[in-house]
Amino acid sequence: MRNIMLTFAMLFSMTLLAQEEIKPKYEIEGNMVKATYYHDNGKVAQTGYYLDGKLHGEWKAYNQEGKKIAMGTYNQGEKTGKWFFWSENTLHEANYEDSRLASVTKWNNSNSIVISN
Repeated sequence: MRNIMLTFAMLFSMTLLAQEEIKPKYEIEGNMVKATYYHDNGKVAQTGYYLDGKLHGEWKAYNQEGKKIAMGTYNQGEKTGKWFFWSENTLHEANYEDSRLASVTKWNNSNSIVISN
């Protein structure tokens, strides 16, 4: 399970480095810089923020068709809280504590979800 999450994390990080065709877009928003990275086809690959040169706040990753494939939060360059990685029929929920992977939950279409009021 950890290998799957490490693979997703590496893919998420490598997408940042693989942007050669279309240049990233950077916008100043308050004291942070919003970054948008693109796939070769022009669709958004990732969006997120930098604070003092470090990844900070919510980051989202999308596949080449524009479908969200990952979402998580950084705090001063360290992963924190719940991260979500979507694939065809599966959702991996990773929980980070002190920038370390603490737990992983795998959800798929066969899992029942009960919502109570």
